[in-house]
Amino acid sequence: MKVSEVGWRVGYLVAAFGIYITDQASKAWAARALRYNDSQTVINGFFDFAYAENRGIAFGQFQDGGSFGRWLLVVLAAAAAVAVLFYFFRTPRNDDRVLGACALLLAGICGNLTDRVRLGYVIDFIDLHWGAHHWPTFNVADASICAGALLLAFDLFFERKSHKAEAVEKETEASS
Repeated sequence: MKVSEVGWRVGYLVAAFGIYITDQASKAWAARALRYNDSQTVINGFFDFAYAENRGIAFGQFQDGGSFGRWLLVVLAAAAAVAVLFYFFRTPRNDDRVLGACALLLAGICGNLTDRVRLGYVIDFIDLHWGAHHWPTFNVADASICAGALLLAFDLFFERKSHKAEAVEKETEASS
């Protein structure tokens, strides 16, 4: 790996660390400011801050896992973080979308993993709703994971299309 490649990767990891710190700081704020209070309205009818403890996985699924479930989720999250880090270092330097997606995923996974190891649950506090529609309460780490996953999905879908188009174009040129 060239020195310039290492510099760029360190930059992505520093950004991931910044997101991780933002996640942990915002959860500490939520625990202090919201835990024993009612929700705080930010935008009436759309956006509130409301404290929640998520012992399960995404969107509050599998809440009743107990101690076994907690540590199983810790192991799975740690394995996911290692896999993302491995993929991050195997990704070519010029693939900024994938490197950015990996950094977002890593920040989010580590943010929620820290909560789960330290507290036994993940602190959620961002509450979005519109009329009768209500999105499950989430946090900065969850948003980071979703953004990273969307970037990876976007890359997989559109990269495959562009590679197929390039292959068809090369095949057409070769047959002419």
